Amino acid sequence: MPMDLQLSLLFSLVLVSAVFSPCMSFPSPQSSPTSSPSPSTSRRGLKNPGIHISSSRLASPSPTPGPLAPALFVFGDSSVDCGTNNFLGTLARADRLPYGRDFDTHEPTGRFCNGRIPVDYLALYLGLPFVPSYLGQRGQAEDMIHGVNYASAGAGLIFSSGSEMGQHVSFTQQVQQFADTCQQFILNMGEDAAADLISSSVIYISVGINDYIHYYLPNVSDVQSLYLPWSFNHFLASSLRQEIKNLYNMYARKVVVMGLPPIGCAPHYLWQYRSKNGECVDEINDAITEFNFAMRFMVEGLGRELTGASITFCDVFQGSMDILKNHEHYGFNFTTDACCGLGKYRGWIMCLSSGMACENASTHIWWDQFHPTAAVNAILADNVWNGLHSRMCYPVNMEEMVVHRTK
Repeated sequence: MPMDLQLSLLFSLVLVSAVFSPCMSFPSPQSSPTSSPSPSTSRRGLKNPGIHISSSRLASPSPTPGPLAPALFVFGDSSVDCGTNNFLGTLARADRLPYGRDFDTHEPTGRFCNGRIPVDYLALYLGLPFVPSYLGQRGQAEDMIHGVNYASAGAGLIFSSGSEMGQHVSFTQQVQQFADTCQQFILNMGEDAAADLISSSVIYISVGINDYIHYYLPNVSDVQSLYLPWSFNHFLASSLRQEIKNLYNMYARKVVVMGLPPIGCAPHYLWQYRSKNGECVDEINDAITEFNFAMRFMVEGLGRELTGASITFCDVFQGSMDILKNHEHYGFNFTTDACCGLGKYRGWIMCLSSGMACENASTHIWWDQFHPTAAVNAILADNVWNGLHSRMCYPVNMEEMVVHRTK
């Protein structure tokens, strides 16, 4: 690991101890809001030049006459963690302001964002309430009937990815938690009803970025000498393929697999690789592009192999680059600097206090070192749902997946 990165991490740990102490105390269970907020304003066209929307005023998608799917089950990392890590002994936590300052409750919930994350918007599109974290509910079937979020910041396809930050729930462990949920449903409603519920629900997977951030790029265990990027991506795709088959064996039939974003453009790597004028790090983005290609190929193959399954791949890299290249049309003024952090591009020290944050996050693409703002999440969610701004999902978007199966 480069010395400057080691110093950054050490300084971050010192600041965490000073600002967050006692950061390892476990909070009482506190779920995210479970009722869908009413739209306060109509959603405006995001591609009109000069238009931007404050993330605190982002409108909810128009309510549907009834749920288009009975539940939404979410797996992944900090891109979709809604509070799992609040209950773990880890430095990867977002349970302090300014995280959540623009959320519906204006309080931190554990989301690594200033406001909503993509699955919040997608839940509303489906006609569902916000999905609670697995560790943030009582474990009763009625608490999980509309879905569960198992995602944990730091999680990856490789078990040890992100472990240097402390505890996390790996992707494999999340699948096991889903198995426990399925068992709970079977005990409460019978196997046929449970199978019908799960097969009609949407499975949303967003994982893999930590296998790069915390494993491949730092060259843990000299992994780069063992795997070239393409071989490493093939290994990750094979691992995810097996886990999707495990979910299929537990009645999952509608699966959305998210690709990775262009982290070579993230503030942390602009700082670490000493980007002079905010140019993205091509060697990182090239590896991410290969990963997404491998994932899409894997998803297409599984879709043909698994009878009755609808599996789609959504290219977050493609959607994110559209936002970066056309940022003025989407109303973003800052494409390289995070809203919250310290150092050049605000990518050196992670977001630790409100004093480190900008005033208006909706003008920024990046919220912190690695995560986008709620305004970006809204655009990406629109694309996952119906390709409103640019097509991201292949072979179908989420709306086509659920509406086709409910007709």
